[in-house]
Amino acid sequence: MGNRRRVAVLISGRGSNLGALLRASARPGAAAEIVEVISERPDAPGLKRARGAGLPAVVVARSGHPDRSSFEQALQDSLDAHGTELICLAGFMRILSPAFVARWRDRILNVHPSLLPAFRGLDTHRRALEAGVRLHGCTVHLVRAEVDAGPILVQGAVPVLPGDDPATLAARVLEVEHRCYPLALELVAAGRVRVEGERALIDAPTPGTRPLINPPA
Repeated sequence: MGNRRRVAVLISGRGSNLGALLRASARPGAAAEIVEVISERPDAPGLKRARGAGLPAVVVARSGHPDRSSFEQALQDSLDAHGTELICLAGFMRILSPAFVARWRDRILNVHPSLLPAFRGLDTHRRALEAGVRLHGCTVHLVRAEVDAGPILVQGAVPVLPGDDPATLAARVLEVEHRCYPLALELVAAGRVRVEGERALIDAPTPGTRPLINPPA
């Protein structure tokens, strides 16, 4: 498919969502093609996953650059070298500068383990349990300079069950992340998302592409 959108996935760890994105991009008719994986940690297990898929596994270590500007220029050089059109952050633990985000406006996706705008930041599962919410989940959104902000593309909700702890709740949310992230990427890559203000508007849904995923009980 010559018109598939070229995607780079940025990771820092095991690449769990990377695996879901790879599986989705391998399906016939997929609108996105993953062309490289970049890690800011040379020991990230996700690099092995990328190599196993036959993809360039690029290390751009923050420690190898004197400042954030040179680090982000190295990222940009790799993205340019692979003709990247869209970026997926999948457990990427570096905050990107406002200038970098502006350059890629509406072309960077991120997944966050909460139903934004609730529980921005870290320790979302513990905080959800402490707040006593009945539903928790994940959000795939377009990235803005403000952390965990930006137009929402897809959300997936899971119940908070009696006896849950942060680990059990995290595992349930992760399963939904693996469904939501590929769906969001497909919507963007297929040109079905337009942004008005800070809202992402999705063209008329087709079966299997609802912007909210509620797993059956």
